[in-house]
Amino acid sequence: MPARQALALSRQATRPSKKAQHDSGRIALRPQNLLILMSDEHNARMMGCAGHALAKTPNLDALAARGTRFSQAYTTCPICVPARASFATGRYIHDIEYWDNSIAYDGRVPSWGHKLQDAGVRVESVGKLHYRLEEDPTGFDKQHIPMHIAGGVGMIQLSIRKQFPDFVPPPRKRSAIAEAAGPGESEYTQYDRRVADIAAQWLRDAAASDKPWVLFVSFVTPHYPLVAPKEFFDLYPVEQMPDPKYGPSSSYQAHPWLADLLAGGAPSPQNQRKAIAAYLGLISFMDAQVGRVLTALDQAGLRDTTRILYTSDHGENAGVRGVWGKSNHYEEAVAIPLIVAGQGVPAGKVCATPASLADAYPTVLDGVGLSADADGVPGHSLFDLANKADDPERIAFSEYHAAASPSASYMLRKGRFKYIYYVGFAPELFDLEADPEESTNLAGRPEYAATVKRLDATLRDIVDPEDADRRANEAQRLLIESKGGPDQVMANLPTKKMYTPVPTGLIS
Repeated sequence: MPARQALALSRQATRPSKKAQHDSGRIALRPQNLLILMSDEHNARMMGCAGHALAKTPNLDALAARGTRFSQAYTTCPICVPARASFATGRYIHDIEYWDNSIAYDGRVPSWGHKLQDAGVRVESVGKLHYRLEEDPTGFDKQHIPMHIAGGVGMIQLSIRKQFPDFVPPPRKRSAIAEAAGPGESEYTQYDRRVADIAAQWLRDAAASDKPWVLFVSFVTPHYPLVAPKEFFDLYPVEQMPDPKYGPSSSYQAHPWLADLLAGGAPSPQNQRKAIAAYLGLISFMDAQVGRVLTALDQAGLRDTTRILYTSDHGENAGVRGVWGKSNHYEEAVAIPLIVAGQGVPAGKVCATPASLADAYPTVLDGVGLSADADGVPGHSLFDLANKADDPERIAFSEYHAAASPSASYMLRKGRFKYIYYVGFAPELFDLEADPEESTNLAGRPEYAATVKRLDATLRDIVDPEDADRRANEAQRLLIESKGGPDQVMANLPTKKMYTPVPTGLIS
């Protein structure tokens, strides 16, 4: 069966042109099936294979051991919906204009799924997509228990930023995420078990078919609510959890752009420790679900004919700087785990070349023998990057136009430096080699003026930051006004939860 699948892939998939195969020493892969595994809100540092002292992730560690882990990987936007739209299309947010969690992917911009369908490759999804509606033509032959933004509208109140100067939003208690943490079951853990069940059965069924396939399996944990099943919560004794970096008792002075994100207060030290235990417990829970899917792949005899991509849509602050959630461009929120494995991928390698979710589009196509060369996307196949020497000067770019931000934020990673540009605020510059914890902003120091100028020019080669900020705010203003204005939106919220609910009727 595996041999027949490989033959079918080679016949049905369109190979890259001869020029594409040899550009920059590119290694042409033999077409195979592709299993994409995505989690939600997974802090890149919190894996055993990433050197974390506490995180227990045996299945992801084993995947990294037989593949390549990218140690400098970033989301293209540190919030769910825009990041997933970028993951699907291979394009940056300012290009596709899916700005926030209420302006969701609807198939308007071609995705890798559309390319797969055009090439006759079976492509299905299981789990969270966070697109607009299941009915939209987003590039899947079938969506199994998909989670999308609620009612095709989502948490529309979070589109209200500074577009309505006279509107005073109700106070939001940002420590609530941590205060609700603890052991137990939530609709998210129940949902992810269903995702693993369906994905495992799908793989067992796929073993009897010759048709090439791509399966996107998307878990919602370790995204809050921070309620971890007891067996996983108990892996992390609360009293042994560390205090947060740059917590309320430290001398850390937050950048003024963060004011809205920090409003509402930080959790107490005990709640913070409990939240860390629950978050790590959810990571281990998610890792166990990944393990169930990978075990099913092996038992179906598909390991040798299937490549694997694991990543997350963004990170999690996990209490650093007093913040739970994401929504900024510090490493905790913007860095993502990224692992590729399978035929043609170096085993046990850690690649320091900067990468991002924009690289997913060419990676998916490359994995099944297709090419993104003619599509004008900014990314590059991770399978190819894994086979090359590290290129620390490669650029990783991210942007943010969503909730709790007074203006747009942009991140550029190049070499040892990270540059964060805030529209209307002073920028930040960090030397991540000398200062991986981002404790010292170098942007205002005269000796780094040339570095700031150079990185700012590179940023403006990618995007006009002020123009994109204006366009995002205008799109959000029009959306809010179409729903009656900010007061009406707040009076008619589609959900009272701080997170997207699972599909109606799915969880008892």
